[in-house]
Amino acid sequence: MRALVVREKQDGLFTKSIEEKELEALPVNEVLIKVHYAGLNYKDALSASGHRGITRKYPHTPGVDASGEVVHDKTGRYMPGERVICTSYDLGMNTDGGFAEFISVPGKWLVPLHGSVTFEESMIMGTAAYTAALALHKMEKCGQHPDMGEIVVTGASGGVGSMALAILKAAGYKTVAASGKTEHYAKLIEFGASRCIGREEVNDTSGKPLLAARWAGAIDNVGGNTLTTLIKACAKQGNVASIGLVGSPILNSSVYPFIMNGVNLLGIDSAETNLDLRKQIWTKLAGPWRPAVLDKMKTIVSLDEIPDYMDKMLRGETLGRIVAKLV
Repeated sequence: MRALVVREKQDGLFTKSIEEKELEALPVNEVLIKVHYAGLNYKDALSASGHRGITRKYPHTPGVDASGEVVHDKTGRYMPGERVICTSYDLGMNTDGGFAEFISVPGKWLVPLHGSVTFEESMIMGTAAYTAALALHKMEKCGQHPDMGEIVVTGASGGVGSMALAILKAAGYKTVAASGKTEHYAKLIEFGASRCIGREEVNDTSGKPLLAARWAGAIDNVGGNTLTTLIKACAKQGNVASIGLVGSPILNSSVYPFIMNGVNLLGIDSAETNLDLRKQIWTKLAGPWRPAVLDKMKTIVSLDEIPDYMDKMLRGETLGRIVAKLV
């Protein structure tokens, strides 16, 4: 099989190349899957650059998202030819991932692919859509509703941010896309944003513990002072979902937004969601929360092109979802 392999050199640098590997080199697991499509995520780009917090040992094949058909299942849960999605858990981190023609994984990591969703569409959505949908699910569990007002999405030009815009629109919300990339504003409106603002508008430096309400809720990919600002300017009883830290992992906030405005800060862990909830979220993504503009959000590439796109992603030069076609 062909696979993207990241190797560590003696000088501490890391190389990415497409290699021929034997199937026997895959980890011993319950289910062997022939991969049709794999989605590129920021975590994959970090893994391919040698990030030890994601991948401990090399050589390694990244790819935290994959969709394909079952070749065989030792447990008998899945029949050969059944269509499945595998995202999150340890796939692409310390277990060889989706940028290969085959993967071998535990059966409990898999979700059956809904009949109305193609392999390609499942990977245009991938972990990005799943994470954004999980954030909205949790926000609505805490009372969020479209009638409360706009939801602001930070890091809106990234894969998760752009998917959040599309999913929120499908769910009936008006959204504000916060991004420093003004050249992408027209696309962000196309993806689902009602309007766009600069990143400086979600970076309050006044030091005030509270701000006038500017949005009814938020989905944040940035962290740091951006997350602090989102909390301070959130309307009463609103929800702020924290799903990323591309800016900073540090949060410096007073308790005033929580005890005076009833704001909820929600942490979103998409990697280890239990299977029942995972199936529930994917059912929503196949139905009422299905983004209407998937074809406009994708860049379909070959496996050979993935190393270059990983570098572009780390430089902030990608927009929407990058998906590798393997079949």
